[in-house]
Amino acid sequence: MSTYPLYSLHGDTICAVATPPGMGAIAVIRLSGKQSLDIGLSLFEPEKADLNKENIITHHLFLGTIQYNEQIVDEVLLSYFKAPHSYTGEDVIEISCHGSEYIQQKLIEILIDKGARFAEPGEFTMRAFLNGKLDLSQSEAVADLIASQSETAHRVAINQMRGGYSRKINELRSRLLNFSSLIELELDFSEEDVVFADRDQFLQLINVIENEITKLIKSFQVGNVLKKGIPVAIIGKPNTGKSTLLNAILNEERAIVSEIPGTTRDTIEDTIILEGYTFRFIDTAGLRTSEDKIENLGIERTYEKIDAATIILYVCDISNLDKEEVTEILKEFKHYIKDENKYFILVANKIDKLSEVPPHLKEMLELDTVFVSAKRKENIHLLAETIVNRVKEKSISGDIIVSNSRHYEALKNTLDSLKEVRKGIQDNLTSDLISIDSRQALHYLGTITGEITTEDILENIFSRFCIGK
Repeated sequence: MSTYPLYSLHGDTICAVATPPGMGAIAVIRLSGKQSLDIGLSLFEPEKADLNKENIITHHLFLGTIQYNEQIVDEVLLSYFKAPHSYTGEDVIEISCHGSEYIQQKLIEILIDKGARFAEPGEFTMRAFLNGKLDLSQSEAVADLIASQSETAHRVAINQMRGGYSRKINELRSRLLNFSSLIELELDFSEEDVVFADRDQFLQLINVIENEITKLIKSFQVGNVLKKGIPVAIIGKPNTGKSTLLNAILNEERAIVSEIPGTTRDTIEDTIILEGYTFRFIDTAGLRTSEDKIENLGIERTYEKIDAATIILYVCDISNLDKEEVTEILKEFKHYIKDENKYFILVANKIDKLSEVPPHLKEMLELDTVFVSAKRKENIHLLAETIVNRVKEKSISGDIIVSNSRHYEALKNTLDSLKEVRKGIQDNLTSDLISIDSRQALHYLGTITGEITTEDILENIFSRFCIGK
């Protein structure tokens, strides 16, 4: 647990370096709390005119120096954000200094000496949440935005941070709360057997909310891979060019290429961004029967990666492929081919060795097939386009996509509670029993945005942030 409990607002002022660790051209030191302005002005010597609490203008930059013990530490830009019009909702001072690690550390030491304390991980964003500047899901989106590596991950995070997702959750919760309040009101008149909540209308509302929540739950499969990278398993028999294909896609010599069967004994992973989507390509051990224990472990991992993959690239040697092997592929991977949550693509490799059209072309085209030469990097762009297009086809329309596992769990629990409410109404249960499940549904929805939360939840969420955010 943190030394400073996250579920309480302290009167103290916190400070931290808000830019990444290390040396750069510029670094930003951030202060937040009641004493921010006093501490900042006590150290800052403006270049022009006198600057004090009465004449400082919020959201402006001021050029000057930081002086301590009659020595100049650095020439800086100081900005002041007056509460509540700041990121944290408190008075905030930001000092833009030169990026020397010594200067950064020295400024932090001086600020602590002047009465500030070093911020806990995520404490600035935690204060923004506690001061009502962000709700909990928006706060979590801040971390996702910082970590985003692709256009799609950025789009999902920025929409969540700007409140699109929160508005949807609050709308559902508000509609459920209206009916649940009527159910609760019936409890006050239980002796008079009064009914305030029309059960048929309540069932209609539950249908609507269940449909909306089901859509959000389904979006998690897309949202999670957009956030972490879409897993693409490269599989096939030994010596079909899987490692060469990986190197061609990544445009670097990432995997060892050899004519010796079984060279790849473990999975090799690397990421690449294609048209705004992050893909995690996984080169796997060749599928064959082997007496080598280590190679067999690699083959076991291959099947694990196939199960976890969103896209499966089955690489075959087109110059040495017969009808029986195509039939075998169709039979062995039938489950994955027909899985609507996966994309199975046959990569017909080594077209540079092909002298004539293969007689079994018709059978091959039963699968989604791309013809390439990994060695010569021919048609690699077509394979990349095919992969991206398959992902685009599956992408959920609209911007409200669940990418947070905590939200996913809360939505599933909400759906389970709503099913119990439905069952209670259909079984003509009393208001007190129905209200128990409706309260549970409201509780789970409330935990997403922070309407209902605990110190443990806040500790778990904000401790994952970087210091300074």
